[in-house]
Amino acid sequence: MDGQAVEDLLRALAPPVLGGLLRRYPTQFDLCEDAVQEALLAAATDWPVDGVPDNPRGWLVAVATRRMIDAIRSEAARRRREEGLVVATPASELVAGAADAERAADRDDSLRLLFLCCHPALSAPSQVALTLRAVGGLTTAQVAAAFFVPEATMAQRISRAKQAVRTAGAEFRLPAAGAEYDERLRAVLHVLYLIFNEGYTATTGTDLTRPDLSDEAVRLTRWLARLLPDDAGAHSEVLGLLALMLLTDARRPARTGADGRLVPLTEQDRSRWDQELIAEGIALVERALPVGPVGVYQVQAAIAAVHAEAREVASTDWPQILGLYDVLVRLAPNPMAALSRAVALAQVTGPAAALAAVDELAGADRRMATHHRLLAVRAHLHEMAGDHAAAGAGFRAAADRTASEPERRYLLEKAARQASRPRPAKP
Repeated sequence: MDGQAVEDLLRALAPPVLGGLLRRYPTQFDLCEDAVQEALLAAATDWPVDGVPDNPRGWLVAVATRRMIDAIRSEAARRRREEGLVVATPASELVAGAADAERAADRDDSLRLLFLCCHPALSAPSQVALTLRAVGGLTTAQVAAAFFVPEATMAQRISRAKQAVRTAGAEFRLPAAGAEYDERLRAVLHVLYLIFNEGYTATTGTDLTRPDLSDEAVRLTRWLARLLPDDAGAHSEVLGLLALMLLTDARRPARTGADGRLVPLTEQDRSRWDQELIAEGIALVERALPVGPVGVYQVQAAIAAVHAEAREVASTDWPQILGLYDVLVRLAPNPMAALSRAVALAQVTGPAAALAAVDELAGADRRMATHHRLLAVRAHLHEMAGDHAAAGAGFRAAADRTASEPERRYLLEKAARQASRPRPAKP
């Protein structure tokens, strides 16, 4: 088994191993998580050389348990009580049992772990960091690199997150069915959505995309879809999120030119879109929409499906897309959704109505008024209207506001092109 295969196996094993430890020691999240990380690092070093053990999960549990014993022994105040608890629980008990029972326990433990990492006591950045480390199996250094922060900074963030979970008295259990469960699942889906978006369009740095993050988000969302029973009320929204990710990620090969330049949707070579991902995504949309209440991820996936089904820009069904955005902003009023709706509105009715909608959005939300995406959309609408001077100024203003180098270059190129275009005739 090569290094990449070992890494993939370790990422898949990380949640059930940590979940198994937490099931036995539910108040020791920080110790369990640290122990599992050390076990994963040991496996990443040993397995490519010595080979993967016959029972890789059991190997990880045994190593993690030994690490826990060492950690607990260093805490003199708790030594007798905690060491007695750990020593009294053989590692074999954590991996013993029939295969079906073990799979069921892994499923439940993994769900509990994901819900714990997305505890409401944590901020969204902390939820993302803890999910990537504890559930994704990434090291602190890998999580730090994903968000362009020093490893020490990320280590402090993860440590504070674990402390917040402990202070909040969070229990290693699934929330009760009903409002609490639905709210926590929404947080889980939002975290996966944030991870994917950061991978698909990096907010900072020299690269437009971070495939490692978007791939991880897709992997975790597939995993969540397998964990939830098909008859779960929220399962259709999980499928909707997975469909949205696949349909969006299908466009990734065409999003950049050979020189790394950003290529907008309207200029992409659609023959480079991944047709397998599109087919899977559309099938998921068709499967999810008839089941349960329609959610925001299902609607966004349906919009992505309409784009994916258009063989060329001119054949895009913009009225359908506009109708779907109308549904989306009613389901979950959101300035970014309203901004995207304005783009669709311009395609259906022309730029004047869309400019009015953007100005209304900017007036209602002071933060959005100076956001680079709003400035870029307004500039695009001015360009559609033939007001190239306003478009050029808008693209330059948007370039000044973005922290993404590829987006900045693209916006400056757009601004430069406006100067060579004729001004609209005076009425």
